[in-house]
Amino acid sequence: MRIIFMGTPDFAVPALTALHGAGHEIACVYTQPPRPAGRGKKLRPSPVQAKAKELGLPVRSPASLKPEEEKDAFAALGADVAVVAAYGLILPRAVLDAPEHGCLNIHASILPRWRGAAPIHRAVMAGDEETGVTIMQMEAGLDTGPMRHVVRTPVARKTTGELTEELARMGADAMVEVLTDLPTFPPDAQDDARASHAPKIDKAEARIDWSDRAEAIERQVRGLAPFPGAWFELEGERVKLLLAETAEGSGAPGTVLDSDMTIACGSGAIRPVRLQRAGKPGMERDEFLHGRPVAPGTVLS
Repeated sequence: MRIIFMGTPDFAVPALTALHGAGHEIACVYTQPPRPAGRGKKLRPSPVQAKAKELGLPVRSPASLKPEEEKDAFAALGADVAVVAAYGLILPRAVLDAPEHGCLNIHASILPRWRGAAPIHRAVMAGDEETGVTIMQMEAGLDTGPMRHVVRTPVARKTTGELTEELARMGADAMVEVLTDLPTFPPDAQDDARASHAPKIDKAEARIDWSDRAEAIERQVRGLAPFPGAWFELEGERVKLLLAETAEGSGAPGTVLDSDMTIACGSGAIRPVRLQRAGKPGMERDEFLHGRPVAPGTVLS
């Protein structure tokens, strides 16, 4: 098929690679414009733009698709279908309707659960037993379009980072499967009554509240790893908790209970597995405690 690919972050790269490898004609790759990055704030192309350049594919990176000239340029590509994966820009109706088969989105949840910007974070933090990828026919609403294919995977004890990599691969394979024989994947309307929403993670959600249940804090830690990272204060120093496990113990919330840094919660306790001090790389608990001892009885905030 003649495809327009639209994506920006690492999550979208496996899909672009898989579609190219499957022999589809990539008419153009759309991605968000390069952003300032690093200490020098030099413009850095998106991961999708970098992969497109490596594959020798034409790239467009408009700041918006709303101008008429952008809509016309998109339609002029004469695509059979547009494939969208975490593109990050709103697609006007004219863009949605331009390809013969419309626009298909790789959404990282089992729709209609977790419509919105942060479906993987929300699934982990909510304690969902499974998540997955939905290949969805896009329409004007936010992730409301009919579903063409769903693939699933257990959440288990995976972090958001681990699930993101897994779902990116699953989404790439699922999209290749769908485009191999599109008519065998007819659209199936979502049940709006079962919908839930996945808003972007707010910075305030990253601070650990030790009065929460241990199970909820453990999910918060996994759900925010590696970014933005759940954090707490240790004697005025901000520390990220990258991985933790529930543990036996009780006490005033936030109190360190033993030499293994078991921490009392509102109900139960957790034990850090991997932590990160400001400006330092992540490290295992024993290494962290070697460089920054934490005495039992210390109260974290």
